[in-house]
Amino acid sequence: MADDIEIHNFHTDGSPPRNWPDRVVFWDETLRDGEQTPGVYYTLEEKVELARMVSEAGVQVMNCGIPAVSPGELKAIKAIAAERLDAAVLGAARTIRSDIDAVIASDASECAAFIAASDVHLKHKLGFTREQALDIAVDSVEYAVDHGLKTTFVTEDTVRADMDYVAEMYRRCIEAGAKRVLFCDTVGVMTPSTFGWWLDEAVRRIGVPHDRVEYGVHVHNDFGMATANTLAAVEHGIPCVNTTVNGIGERAGNCSFEEVVMALEELYKVPTGVDKKALCRLSRRVEELTGVPVAFNKAIVGYNAFTHESGIHTDGVIKNTLTYEPMQVEDLGRNRRFVFGKHTGTRAVEQRLTQSGVDATKEQLLAIANDIKSFTEANTKEHVRDFIQYYRLWDRDNKGVSPKVFWDIVERHGIKKPDPMPVTA
Repeated sequence: MADDIEIHNFHTDGSPPRNWPDRVVFWDETLRDGEQTPGVYYTLEEKVELARMVSEAGVQVMNCGIPAVSPGELKAIKAIAAERLDAAVLGAARTIRSDIDAVIASDASECAAFIAASDVHLKHKLGFTREQALDIAVDSVEYAVDHGLKTTFVTEDTVRADMDYVAEMYRRCIEAGAKRVLFCDTVGVMTPSTFGWWLDEAVRRIGVPHDRVEYGVHVHNDFGMATANTLAAVEHGIPCVNTTVNGIGERAGNCSFEEVVMALEELYKVPTGVDKKALCRLSRRVEELTGVPVAFNKAIVGYNAFTHESGIHTDGVIKNTLTYEPMQVEDLGRNRRFVFGKHTGTRAVEQRLTQSGVDATKEQLLAIANDIKSFTEANTKEHVRDFIQYYRLWDRDNKGVSPKVFWDIVERHGIKKPDPMPVTA
């Protein structure tokens, strides 16, 4: 166990940054954007189970999906709403009245109406002018509000849109009744310093103070900066953060729930209300249900996050865990692990023997450690290559339908398969 020592040399007075919001609101996207991870889908029962676990972990809002996607999706959201969980149940909708009708039919208490904002999306994806998109957005927000839904207005690709246009669109939608608005870095192009400036400027131009509307961010991880950018947003007064368990989502994923929670708790000393012991359980369950493995080196929940092999590191951690662990494994309900291999030192060997009630001399400990190193270096790496090859084949053949199944389905509809069959679809 670590002594009561500061883990860093800043914020030592416990005060958050100057523009810190009154509270941080966690909006979970595991059931919506998380399910848009290539190859991932949930059954109704799985969606209900995950919604229950996410709510019990302490999340305030859950985006449970887009009910207009399919009758099954609507049914799943309806089942989640029937659970009467602590977290608010939100359904997403394109800025189309029929989509909003589906949210109403799902019994969700909240609606997130979204439309693109950047010119590249408006022109090449939707075929709308800025004026058309603005009118559609305002009409949709008014429609959702008039039907009793707490409404969030969202734009895709907000940060690559003209800022004056963004300001006008958001101001008009707030006037139409939106209680919350989200800014999206849809392709993860922001840096923390740029995002902080952008958010300050966007809120200033919109001209609606924080006490009249709740601002939020939805950040993607294409450049590996989703957590850093989300924390930058909170530092600049943005209270609502979109996250997913394990950071799953489109392409490189979304902002990681567990990373933001632990950064706020441990680095900023800000209570989140999230059950830290639930983070790993939730992570493992999402891994099982999605088939997306958690990376060994994933922060907080990765298999190596509290695993040590190096003799220098092992010796330090055994003496005081803060030497090489910036947070306490016990707080997360996890176990610390020592791996024996090429870099093993005598301290790890001694600890394992002592825990088993076995004594050894210094000479014996050194000999054992040296034998472990020799054994490791003499090993072939065939098992590693086999594992990686299996993983790559699984990734190719098990995301969605395989190429063979795709062409079988095509043939059922009267279209002849190509000859020879393409290797990929």
